[in-house]
Amino acid sequence: MIQPPATLGLLGGGQLGRYFVQAALEMGYAVWVLDPDPASPAGRLATRHLCQPFDDPAALEALAGQCAVITTEFENIPRAAIEWLDAHACLRPGPRALTIAQDRLEEKAFLGEIGVAVAPWQALWAGAALRPPLIDEGPAFPAILKTARLGYDGKGQVRLAHADELVQAHAELGGVDCVLEQQVDLEREVSVLVARTPDGHVEAFPVAENSHRDGILHLTRVPARLDEPTRERATAIAQRIAECLEYQGVLAVEFFLTVNGELLVNEIAPRPHNSGHYSLDACTVSQFHQQVRAICGLGLAPAMLTTPVAMVNLLGDLWPASTAPDWQGVLEAGRARLHLYGKTKARPGRKMGHVNVLGLPGEDDAIAAASTAESLWQGLSDAAGGPAARGDA
Repeated sequence: MIQPPATLGLLGGGQLGRYFVQAALEMGYAVWVLDPDPASPAGRLATRHLCQPFDDPAALEALAGQCAVITTEFENIPRAAIEWLDAHACLRPGPRALTIAQDRLEEKAFLGEIGVAVAPWQALWAGAALRPPLIDEGPAFPAILKTARLGYDGKGQVRLAHADELVQAHAELGGVDCVLEQQVDLEREVSVLVARTPDGHVEAFPVAENSHRDGILHLTRVPARLDEPTRERATAIAQRIAECLEYQGVLAVEFFLTVNGELLVNEIAPRPHNSGHYSLDACTVSQFHQQVRAICGLGLAPAMLTTPVAMVNLLGDLWPASTAPDWQGVLEAGRARLHLYGKTKARPGRKMGHVNVLGLPGEDDAIAAASTAESLWQGLSDAAGGPAARGDA
């Protein structure tokens, strides 16, 4: 058990890291953040900000020498840095989970090995000739071509209606290693967060229901509109993945629920997740406090929902001419909780904050909260001349 006032290390300094730093400081820990951005949201709150590249030898040595445990806020840390830290420090989660989540090809293969269902897919390797037999033996179309690495928030993806679009799409993505994934008939998308300690204790958060726009999470509602057996299946799959990875920390698992009732894993994230931000205001423990507890080997807190909730993301599109939006409508809504990430520059598609809207006590679902959250977002977007006002969201 790693107790306060020990120093914790964090690789990555974005909004997820910022919340981790806040949680750790509240619990009496010190936090060192490694991130190359001098305006890093997490670095600005940390006990110490190492403003260096993630593979800087001196910075890695400093973390290893001073931190009782090191964790990450995103998975795309250079593998050499991950392996060095694993050999010279306490890194949680470990390199296996981090490297699997970095590469969609490795991730799909791992999920298949442990018997977890995914959408039909095929590997397309860099430099491979996309001959008709290769295409004919692969997933059915329409399909989505995704880069194996570095794709997030809709980046590195191309939707394909027909097989004859594949060659051009692969070239547009740089001809790199890719996953060709069959587009499934969706009922909805859901996600589950699980925390796991080094001794194998697991605690799951309530299942969240997610809506995306342009590949970016727009709205999360909890509880998800699922029957109880489906909730239990999703939670059990997420827990199985954590156990097979011998995971340590908080893990997010995103699912497709098909119209036929199949639960297919879309991807995993070895860290807290945007779809878990509802836990900041509507659970008995936040995903970030739970992350601290998990990596430090403390007892995990029960992750129970205290009220229905809906979360809506605030993207840089809402910042007209890079000035802050007028928050009056949000701040006047007594059930709304505004969260801003302290980012100095807004740009389209960049996550600048979110709003959690709490439901009324006794409500069975988050429909009313989701409607309120959508209305607040619509008001901000209209005022900014943003995506909704332009009709392209």
